[in-house]
Amino acid sequence: MRGSRLRVAFAGTPPFAVPTLDALYRAGHEIRGVFTQADRPAGRGRVLRPSAVKQRALDLGLPVEQPTSFRAAEAIDALRALEIDVFVVVAYGLILPPAALAVPPLGCLNVHASLLPRWRGAAPIQRAILAGDALTGVSIMSMDAGLDTGPVFATTPVDIGPADTAQSLADRLAVAGAALLCATLESLARGQASATPQAAAGATYAGKIDKSEAMIDWRADAAAIERRVRAFVPWPVAETVWRGERLRILQATLAAGDAGADVGPGTLVATSAQGIDVACGRGVLRIQRLQRPNRNPVDARAFANAGVLVGERFGAP
Repeated sequence: MRGSRLRVAFAGTPPFAVPTLDALYRAGHEIRGVFTQADRPAGRGRVLRPSAVKQRALDLGLPVEQPTSFRAAEAIDALRALEIDVFVVVAYGLILPPAALAVPPLGCLNVHASLLPRWRGAAPIQRAILAGDALTGVSIMSMDAGLDTGPVFATTPVDIGPADTAQSLADRLAVAGAALLCATLESLARGQASATPQAAAGATYAGKIDKSEAMIDWRADAAAIERRVRAFVPWPVAETVWRGERLRILQATLAAGDAGADVGPGTLVATSAQGIDVACGRGVLRIQRLQRPNRNPVDARAFANAGVLVGERFGAP
């Protein structure tokens, strides 16, 4: 440890983690190792591609490690050999056992995309949008053996806008989390940081998103379906069935009216330059952008011009 500059190991995998890695680098901390998940096959050719964190670490000239697990003694030994002060973890995707958590003298700090104890778990951004939350944020947590149950050093609130997707919200949370993490590390290095145990009340669990959740149930409220569309951008993308093929719904908003009781949920009740209106269990959803299989995304007007008929039904077998 040298003043407010620390010897740091970093663990992260998706783009959400990159702003924090960049902030650590800009702040002058000595990043002694970057841990990330193994390269994964991607695209039609299933070519192995590095994670966003690995690519950024290589661009910065930082050493990269990709252990398959931290439960092996070799991984713990490798972490211990770095002689770090603190371990920073952001959306890593692998569990750190107690033996790993015990290595750095200043502990393991996690940047979590919610205001803990709300939305502990793997998908806090998507679950917050699905639930209709108006506010979320980031928490800097001292990691323990539980699932996002450790004491919290600091939080920053972030509003959820009415048009926010999981992607747009994640982008803002990533930037906020990076700044908050660096401020926390500075306080920690000066011996001025303290963590507060999480309250027992108000804890909720943000379970991992399953691909099956993407299929729209038109019997639901239009408002709930609209939130599902936004929560599932960029993945897994909300979808429905039309004329035997799956349609991906990329953008939608609420429309006036409540036609579901008259024509049945999933029925197309109007098409216009503004979109395609679909009756829901309650309310009407206006689809604005969508995509057919193996086609480019199009706005709803272009889709309607291809022959979508009022009275047809989405979701029908």
